Amino acid sequence: MLSQSPLPATSIISPVHATPHSAPHLTPQHLPPPPQSPSSFTALPPRATQLSPKSIATAPQKITPPTTTHPTLNTIQNVVLGDILFKTWYPSFYPDELVGRETDRLYVCRWCFRYSRELMPYLGHVKVCEMREGGPPGQVIWERDWYSIWEVDGDEDKLFTQNLSLFAKLFLDNKSVFFDVSSFLYYLLVHTTPGTNERQIVGFFSKEKMSWDNNNLACILVFPPWLRKGLGKILMGVSYGLSQREGRIGGPEKPLSELGKRGYLRFWSARVARSILAAPARKVITIKRISEDTFMLPDDVIAALKEMDVLNAKKKADGTAVVNKVKVKEWAKLHGVDVDLTHFVNVDGFVNGWMPVAAREGT
Repeated sequence: MLSQSPLPATSIISPVHATPHSAPHLTPQHLPPPPQSPSSFTALPPRATQLSPKSIATAPQKITPPTTTHPTLNTIQNVVLGDILFKTWYPSFYPDELVGRETDRLYVCRWCFRYSRELMPYLGHVKVCEMREGGPPGQVIWERDWYSIWEVDGDEDKLFTQNLSLFAKLFLDNKSVFFDVSSFLYYLLVHTTPGTNERQIVGFFSKEKMSWDNNNLACILVFPPWLRKGLGKILMGVSYGLSQREGRIGGPEKPLSELGKRGYLRFWSARVARSILAAPARKVITIKRISEDTFMLPDDVIAALKEMDVLNAKKKADGTAVVNKVKVKEWAKLHGVDVDLTHFVNVDGFVNGWMPVAAREGT
């Protein structure tokens, strides 16, 4: 049977963007037809049958499983999301009585993230999943080309966000902290296939409803089959779009993992470069001015400038550091930064009339 209720309400808080390995996008084959009477959403029996259907592509994987192990967690070797099979990177907190302590393959609905160890209940569910036609819960807040961002309230859609968190834990390791999903908002990155209008969630980030540190992002993840496509920049850009619409300078929850830090340094550097190059000639540019223009924290602006290596060796008499604008242009050209774009995520992409929760509540 397909699982409906995961663990007690949980959320993953981890500013990790990616892993050093990228899962291949396997060529899907036709799945066998679902049963005539799809199974209801009840708990799996203690003893579930482990299947190896040939109907799902099983091309050789190029991902090396992580060496980190968590003996108290259950280990799932592979996951099937829709019709794509790929390896997991880390254990998750799926209930042992539903998926077992050691599982070779877990089937996860690509629309609602309900899961099963058994193939037939999974096939029965995907045929009738309510989100297949209606789309994810929540509302669309941002759109660009064939991508959109949907805002989901963890308090209003607990089951969906719990199952999403359990799935995300398979690809997140550092700083995994669990809270009640009610205190978080989730922003789903959804791709719509031209022609068929079929939707696929390819990543997400979460954000605390109330952050005393003005964090605009808690957890960020692009699902393995869609890595290395620049999608992380969309998620990061939208998070800063939220900061802008809230009127708050912010950034991701810290400390960042090494991988998360590298991803953010690339994003911050491009954002800072655009701000500097858009400034009028001979105008004094301060860290405060860049921070206000980009809605980045001053420390993050400084980290980006150091990463770009665009500060002159000699400082002014008063100790002020000087940014070499020529070096900034060279850096932008070398890294393919389009200086004609104000931001990678245009704020005009936000749906007319939509405002973040914090701005709506005046907090």
